[in-house]
Amino acid sequence: MSAEQTTAVVQRYLDALAGDRPAEPIVRALLDRSVRRLHLLCANLLFREYRRLTLPPLNLQPDELLSAVVERLLKAMRSAGPRTVRQFFALVNQHMRWELNDLARRLDERPAVVELNEGLVPAPPTSDSALTPNGRRMLEAIDRLPEEEREVFGLVRVQGMTHAEAAEVLGVSAKTVQRRLNRSLLLLAKALDHLRPT
Repeated sequence: MSAEQTTAVVQRYLDALAGDRPAEPIVRALLDRSVRRLHLLCANLLFREYRRLTLPPLNLQPDELLSAVVERLLKAMRSAGPRTVRQFFALVNQHMRWELNDLARRLDERPAVVELNEGLVPAPPTSDSALTPNGRRMLEAIDRLPEEEREVFGLVRVQGMTHAEAAEVLGVSAKTVQRRLNRSLLLLAKALDHLRPT
């Protein structure tokens, strides 16, 4: 299904949600119709930004992440029903990040496994999970971006959409997407300048 078709289908379901019909069957149908796009977004984010979670001991796969995100969305859309495709994908992005951050945090908090032998070496003080202290600083810097720049950064760099797809979702031109993405990268470079290698 093309970006335009996905956008039209999602908007149709969102319009139906605003009516008098029971919400749950509409939300389930919406998630069912957009499952390919959601699976692609989960895979992109997992393998690009949280690859450590795909390795032991978690061995997280996109299908498992998608299942957890759909469960979150079923609950979230009862109270915070998005009205536009843009709001829907922002909600999806938010819940994917929350789920992955929760998993990464739990991995950080697990006690390190140390092999018992004569030359016992203490476990390293830092975790190699996806959520390092620098990773947390980066996420905080992304969260502090102005709304338009944060939205474009999330769609293009986190969810892996093309400029044309993001433009379709946001209802702006591809050039506007490029401009906002460039601005987001400049702001992030400035905010995270202290992380540059010397």
